[in-house]
Amino acid sequence: MPHLSVSHLFRLIALTLSLTACASPNLSTESKTTPELTLCPEQRPQICTMDYRPVCATRDTGIRCVTAPCPSTEQKTYSNACNACADVKVIGHIPDECPASSNTQQQQ
Repeated sequence: MPHLSVSHLFRLIALTLSLTACASPNLSTESKTTPELTLCPEQRPQICTMDYRPVCATRDTGIRCVTAPCPSTEQKTYSNACNACADVKVIGHIPDECPASSNTQQQQ
């Protein structure tokens, strides 16, 4: 094996590090993961504050189909988690407003 000079060794290390940096996975802060659904408690709130921290709630529509698939839930934006869970039809919620396409109506 040929003897490498110190300068050649540093160049080889620099090249290896630069190639490793190019092959690194994208560590972007933008995550496309869906937040986990927070389930509403069995004991529903009776009084809620009027703060605005919107949540996208999943509501049971009460529709049960026999012959064809149909949506048994819908998404609806509520002003906060307490107001969402005060609705007995709400199963749970995730942070932020619902996407415009799935939002049936907004409740404040």
